[in-house]
Amino acid sequence: MKTNDIGSNSDYTEEAITFEQVGELSGSTLLEFGTPWCGHCQAASPAIKEVVTEHPELRHIKIYDGKGKRLGRAFKVKLWPTLILLQDGNEVDRLVRPLRSDEVRQLVSKTN
Repeated sequence: MKTNDIGSNSDYTEEAITFEQVGELSGSTLLEFGTPWCGHCQAASPAIKEVVTEHPELRHIKIYDGKGKRLGRAFKVKLWPTLILLQDGNEVDRLVRPLRSDEVRQLVSKTN
């Protein structure tokens, strides 16, 4: 899969992109590491969705994380959800366990 073909996804996907593919992404990307059964992820979901909807130019990739998942380990993810903001494949900042849309909005504003 070409990195230009990687788009947003609304559900956590086990077929995560590779660390190398992440580095090749252009533009603004929000990686969301978590699981569908995680209570913290469920609590953060409305705030994340609200902000992502406000930024159609932002690629949002939800990554099913867990023990042995390479991409989460490469980014040293320890708690869910962890949001990692990228600009042209490089980490700009991250946010762990957000609850309010203002927190997510502040993170996303760092690419403007």
